[in-house]
Amino acid sequence: MDILHESLLGDGERGCFDGQFLLAMPGLTDSNFSRTVIYICAHTSNGSIGFVLNRSQPLSFAELVAQLELIGAEEIAALPQSAVDLSVLAGGPVDTGRGFVLHSDDFHSDATVPISDDLCLTATVDILRAIAAGKGPRRATLLLGYSGWDAGQLEDEVSANGWLTCPSVNDIMFEGDLDTKYDRAFASMGIDPAMLSTECGKA
Repeated sequence: MDILHESLLGDGERGCFDGQFLLAMPGLTDSNFSRTVIYICAHTSNGSIGFVLNRSQPLSFAELVAQLELIGAEEIAALPQSAVDLSVLAGGPVDTGRGFVLHSDDFHSDATVPISDDLCLTATVDILRAIAAGKGPRRATLLLGYSGWDAGQLEDEVSANGWLTCPSVNDIMFEGDLDTKYDRAFASMGIDPAMLSTECGKA
């Protein structure tokens, strides 16, 4: 079982970052994560996984379902507006060929995993077909790849001033304005990221 399934479905003790936003501090220069907003959908003693919410993919939902040959050309031409508008994001550097849909809890399949009181994760093509037919969840974000940390790694990175955590906000999670998500996530705590120090341990 990989870290994704261990984190979501395993029996590890749930950690304090579970369901939080992870905001890259200004000093974090890793190109994969600079100025990112990440939703941590599982933080356990086995490890942690999350999804970057503000990195776009050069691929639309219509192009994706066409590549996967999930529906025919006529159905693609008649996609509902909710499917046309669905964001396709780069969820992280791990398993970038694998798709995940983070969504509201009004859609369920055999593969759907609840990750909070009102959020679920589905990683099978049945949800893509449902979205294409206008029968998907009310709110959704499609992500290719995810971000993962081994046991204790995320705690170490937060302690080293690489990340700031804060309560997640569904509007920020699902709204499509990617360019402002980073600043809006900090603003939800009353913080201007330009005022943050890039050094750890300085008053």
